Amino acid sequence: MNSSDQNLNKKYLLFLKKQEVKGEPFLNKKNQLKNFYLPVSEYIFKSFKKNKANNLIGLSGGQGSGKSTIAKILKIILREKYKLKVINFSIDDYYKTIKERKKFSKKTSQLFLTRGVPGTHDTKRLFRDLKKLKSKNFKKFYIPRFDKSIDDRSPKKKWSIIKERPDIIIFEGWCVGALASKKSDIKTPINLLEKKEDKNATWRKIVNQELKKNYKKIFNMINVLVFLKIPSFKYVYKWRLLQEKKLKMLSKGNKIMNKNQIKRFIMFYERITKSMLKKMSKVSDIIIKIDTKHRLTHIKIK
Repeated sequence: MNSSDQNLNKKYLLFLKKQEVKGEPFLNKKNQLKNFYLPVSEYIFKSFKKNKANNLIGLSGGQGSGKSTIAKILKIILREKYKLKVINFSIDDYYKTIKERKKFSKKTSQLFLTRGVPGTHDTKRLFRDLKKLKSKNFKKFYIPRFDKSIDDRSPKKKWSIIKERPDIIIFEGWCVGALASKKSDIKTPINLLEKKEDKNATWRKIVNQELKKNYKKIFNMINVLVFLKIPSFKYVYKWRLLQEKKLKMLSKGNKIMNKNQIKRFIMFYERITKSMLKKMSKVSDIIIKIDTKHRLTHIKIK
């Protein structure tokens, strides 16, 4: 092992150590690096060399699948091994402010007060920022941050400054790359939330229309799409509990959810998550299967 690889291993293991939550250690660390993270990074690097332009990497997967952690691991490898300039951010950082969601929900459906689904992101700003990142005439600018503990956009002083044009942009999010459904597919409610609070399917129709129009325009900019395939939707609840535990440890805000709130919250995500589990394997460049213990178990590179 050369000094570059030693340095990469050291940074990778150190990063995982910092990420570990009590009771949830990372398993098979070195094998996961060799069998998953390194092949994905190599694919991204080859795509970058082939395109001769900066690449937008879409990283998608159900809530709690480990997108943010994996995005940061790929960033370490692409920087250390391939000497690329890499940035990563989440679609979550582009949630509309609470004020904007209140305004939109009054015009449409009260369900849009809850962040998460297409229609609750500032797609105009996101599209504009992605164009800025891809532009050859790059000028420094700020990427917003969203504070989930207060359920609102962070003040501008906490935003991330992008000083130079990156080679690789890792763009992660639970619905990144999601496809719209047929109108006939959204008529029947799939859970209590849709049945009781979206009786005439207004919310569902707008969410689907957003995917078809504003989000499709953004997702079409992606050069490489990586999909983290969770075992089933029921693990979203289990893993969301873990996320809230992490959030509670890191945050002083007052918007941390309890178990019943989480059960209701994930109903907002259920339809699109289940649809993605069926459809995303067909449109993704890389599919990584995740088992019930959060381990990466299988990789398919197209």
